[in-house]
Amino acid sequence: MKVHHFVFLIWVPVLALSVPIVDFDIWGDQRQASSSLVADKDLSRLPRVLNFFPVPFVEECKANDGRRRGICMNTYECRIQGGKSYGFCALGFGVCCVFTSTCDKQVINNITYFVNPDFPDLSKNMSSCRVKVQKIEPEVTQIRFDFVHFNLGQPNRSTGVCEEDIFRISTENATRELTLCGYNSGQHLYFDVENVDGIQIDMVLAKKAVQRIWEVVITQIPFDQRTPPGCLQYFTGSTGVIQTMNFADNGRHLANQDYSICIRQESNMCSISYEQCSEDSFRIAPNTENDLDTNSIEEGSGDYDNELQESVRAVDLCNDKIVLPCDSEELLMPGIFGMNPGHCNLIHCGSTLCPAGQSPCKIESSATPFNIGVHFGETISNELSPEDNLGMCLVYEQIPCEF
Repeated sequence: MKVHHFVFLIWVPVLALSVPIVDFDIWGDQRQASSSLVADKDLSRLPRVLNFFPVPFVEECKANDGRRRGICMNTYECRIQGGKSYGFCALGFGVCCVFTSTCDKQVINNITYFVNPDFPDLSKNMSSCRVKVQKIEPEVTQIRFDFVHFNLGQPNRSTGVCEEDIFRISTENATRELTLCGYNSGQHLYFDVENVDGIQIDMVLAKKAVQRIWEVVITQIPFDQRTPPGCLQYFTGSTGVIQTMNFADNGRHLANQDYSICIRQESNMCSISYEQCSEDSFRIAPNTENDLDTNSIEEGSGDYDNELQESVRAVDLCNDKIVLPCDSEELLMPGIFGMNPGHCNLIHCGSTLCPAGQSPCKIESSATPFNIGVHFGETISNELSPEDNLGMCLVYEQIPCEF
């Protein structure tokens, strides 16, 4: 919600005495004149300076460090709310006020930077950290988290479970929660806060001397600007890069992740294509404990039966998987074999997004809305190396309509 306030300048004629310049307080606490010419004069009749304080602007601004965002308001309001001025805004009438918070504090302002206690330096020898986020108004229904810097301890390399370092977001009644760990710089997510007064962030940190750093922008989203329901991540723009959580050279994807990545359909765009960021940017190991007996499936004579057979095999083979929507209605299947309704056999796991023998490749879809399903299941420990569970990095590009 944007509130605009205007400052009206009023011309006030003031009658000034023709006397030598004297030192006095503009707020009315008159100092004793040193000149005998004005010693007996009534100083209340001397000219006064009228100081107009601009009313605060509720507008986002760019800090003069070229990196952070803030709220445009006057200097006094910024100071009493605990912010710090980073340059001017509103034609010089206001300052760009940046808010930061750290452990054992409460976030009460929009666009607040939650940082580790030693930021911008690394912190170590920490065991816990907690911060509460209070909704600034009842109309707020989502909170967006932008992970500018986020480097905690890695999950269990065999299972993907966050065991030592844990970053947990939850509502006050713990009806909704989300857990992260590892490396997530550059990621973002949306957390629903409808019908609650606020949320809290709890960090459980291993006692071993791991050096950690985080800088997370917390932005409150009103109802009229919220993302579509069910979207943990929401991307805009005709092109972009999508990664699963903890996608890093020494990382592996996290366990127990079940969410949707949504991409806004831009104007005059009718379809979308996906391709791997690099040859090694898709590594989601198949389930090695449940081998499917393909002989138990009766082969069909039509294309649909072949698609169905491949779908059954993919569901059983891929405990952890990426799901892309179907491209045509004839491939749509109901919610069977553990799949969500509206998804077809485009279930992907293994060492490539491409079909066998086709690399590199692009997968195109005209099904809307543009969504990707991330389904990383319960912990399954296997003998595969962590590099086989790196996760996913995809480049998407929207394709213009053909009229």
